[in-house]
Amino acid sequence: MIGTSVGNAVEWFDFGIYSFLAVTMGKVFFPEVNPSFQLIYAFATFAVAFIARPIGGLFFGMMGDRIGRKKVLAFTLILMAAATLSIGLIPSYASIGITAQVLLLIARLVQGFSTGGEYAGAMTYIAETTPDKKRTFMASGLEVGTLVGFIAGAALVTSLTYILGPETMVAWGWRIPFIIAAPLGLVGFYLRNRLEETPAFEAMNESIEDGNERTSLAEIFIGHWKSLLICTGIVIFYNVMVYTVLTYMPSYLSEDQGYGEQTGLLLLILVMIAMIPLIMAMGYWSDKIGRNRILTGALIATIVLSIPAFMLVRSGNIVGAFFGLFILGALLSAFQGSLPATLPSLFFTRVRYGALAITYNTSTSLFGGTTPLVVAWLVAVTGNKMVPAYYLMGICAFGLIIVTLFVKETAGRSLRGSAPVVEHPREAKEVLKHPRKAFWWIEELRKGKDGKVDDKLVTGILNKH
Repeated sequence: MIGTSVGNAVEWFDFGIYSFLAVTMGKVFFPEVNPSFQLIYAFATFAVAFIARPIGGLFFGMMGDRIGRKKVLAFTLILMAAATLSIGLIPSYASIGITAQVLLLIARLVQGFSTGGEYAGAMTYIAETTPDKKRTFMASGLEVGTLVGFIAGAALVTSLTYILGPETMVAWGWRIPFIIAAPLGLVGFYLRNRLEETPAFEAMNESIEDGNERTSLAEIFIGHWKSLLICTGIVIFYNVMVYTVLTYMPSYLSEDQGYGEQTGLLLLILVMIAMIPLIMAMGYWSDKIGRNRILTGALIATIVLSIPAFMLVRSGNIVGAFFGLFILGALLSAFQGSLPATLPSLFFTRVRYGALAITYNTSTSLFGGTTPLVVAWLVAVTGNKMVPAYYLMGICAFGLIIVTLFVKETAGRSLRGSAPVVEHPREAKEVLKHPRKAFWWIEELRKGKDGKVDDKLVTGILNKH
């Protein structure tokens, strides 16, 4: 858990610092644009990375199901560090004109390509290496890593802005966070390279050596279309929430509410620090009472509390703004505590990395990464500063339908296509007493309209385990 989470923290430090520098990046790379639209142009460049995410998800996801989760995760980390470093070395618009904007776009595309294999792979890896009864709690550590990366990025940007001042940040200070990515990437690569391959993947590899074929893209879309659609629906509401709170809110506070850039980032840092124990608690309780209960409660609470939270943010009082942000952060914590284990449980081992990477990144690209751009545009066009609250409410109402009607509760159960994973021999004895309950997912392998079970596949699974 620690090895995966630390690598994830490095990855999201690299990816997140651009969003924290969005206002500055707009001034550096788009000085010819009307100041009121510089932020929109900066967020448009932020959103460009999400064009490459589905391509990266397809490439790295299929590779992860073929050569292993560990190797792909190590490679994506190095690729991200190199792309982030290159942003810090790009000359400004004042030096080389439009070429600077083109180089920035290319670097962001490479970042997006790398991220396409990162998060889905990290979720897959940690889900396949943790006990069934503690999977949600352990997987929630992945989101703690994400927050640590965001906190480190936000803290660094805030400190530099305070020490150097806004003018120096625009002149050259903005480069420092991107250049720091290189040594951090090497640290993350070292940690990930020392991880072992997941037992689930090794077991699948043995079945490949016994004559079974590897998965194909056609198998993913034809054989697992229902899980693909469910996963897509979940990721929509999840990522709209993530990118609204962690990416859009600092700019909302500074550009729309009149707080200084430092103030907005500092408030967000405090909220993210407070979210860390909440995420772990949500993961713990998801294992105890079920992930779906936590998710359903969080979705309903978001629909009810979004307007009050944004009213507090807009109160003009810094204490009120903090509590408004904290409400949104606490609601996000419930999603982050339960979903990293929920999403991998939707797919069988042989297609898990590929299917999860494709659906997660496609959905994120269409609805998550575009959230800051869409919301900033809606606020600018309508002049209504409450638009972000309405956007969250509508998306979470959609999410409530998905979770209630289509997501099966799998907390405490084995992953689809894998044997049960236990911590102690006592648990193993209990599993052996109820094999049909332990291998519950075999019932999902029914083939054809007559509902018959694929006997050859089931027999092979039971003989093996």
